[in-house]
Amino acid sequence: MIRGTVRGKAIELENETGLPEGQEVGVTVQPIAHRNVLHAPCDGLKRAFGEWGDEGEELDEFLEWNRQQRKTSRLDRQS
Repeated sequence: MIRGTVRGKAIELENETGLPEGQEVGVTVQPIAHRNVLHAPCDGLKRAFGEWGDEGEELDEFLEWNRQQRKTSRLDRQS
């Protein structure tokens, strides 16, 4: 894949293609996702928890700790 940037009706390529000047080509255009692109609200969590895939016990401990923190926080607000 050769990356490029759309400039009006032209696409400026990052690298030379190695093709001769005037060569006809077929082009499939698809956007490249960047980190600053907005994602669905849960995408970050899905990626983060995917990293814990091999660490089930540690994930369970973290989730239990998180529940306890939230419970404590609610009790503090009720007082």
